[in-house]
Amino acid sequence: MSLFSDNIRHLRMKKEVSQAIVAESLAITRDRLAKYEEGKSQPPFEILIKLSHYYHISIDLLLTADIRKVDIDGLMQLEDNRILLPIAVDREGENTIEVIPHKARAGYLSGYSDPEFIESLQHISLPFLPQGKYRAFPVAGDSMPPHREGSFIIGKYIESLGEVRDGRTYILLTRNEGIVYKRLNRNGKNSLTLISDNTFYEPYDVKLSDVLEIWEYSCSIATKEYEPDNLEPQSIREMFSSLQNEIKALKNIQS
Repeated sequence: MSLFSDNIRHLRMKKEVSQAIVAESLAITRDRLAKYEEGKSQPPFEILIKLSHYYHISIDLLLTADIRKVDIDGLMQLEDNRILLPIAVDREGENTIEVIPHKARAGYLSGYSDPEFIESLQHISLPFLPQGKYRAFPVAGDSMPPHREGSFIIGKYIESLGEVRDGRTYILLTRNEGIVYKRLNRNGKNSLTLISDNTFYEPYDVKLSDVLEIWEYSCSIATKEYEPDNLEPQSIREMFSSLQNEIKALKNIQS
């Protein structure tokens, strides 16, 4: 028996349906399904997709997670079975917010779809946030002032690209960079333009096929006190602009 075969057998038993009923829904024979459940053969990709849709479980979980240890009723089901997000609730039944610590930032790329990884995270609750699924991500670098290194961005999960609004800020999980926090513009149908508020960093494009998750900015938590000498890039630009105007005025007087 394999993890996959254990999973599909467990899901069928939980659903309380026979092999014949499942096989009919998959357009295969009962004997063929029985071999999958017994681990005697592996299904082709098209059957994996059908199983994923039938049980409303993403393929990655079917193949890599022990479904018997997962609270199926506590998973958020998204369109196209793209991925299932674990939902943690407090004693009042309200959603809590998973916090990705700075030390786990790099591991999120490989653990974002692992219910055990998500459930191992610390949780907080912010009752003033509207209904939705939220997660707290650590800020790295200085590309998005005034958010400083050590701060956390609270993001609301975005289920479809149609919800992305140009010029707003989002946390993205990408295959190549992991977690990034940028201002977005939809650049055609196949890519997004990521823009840093710190103009020292050049905008760049990311293919939609490389984007794994999108979380819209909801609020932030600063972990360091703001210092008066922490000038933002906008203030610095205004200062240089003022100096340039003064220099031009002096040149005009001298001439």
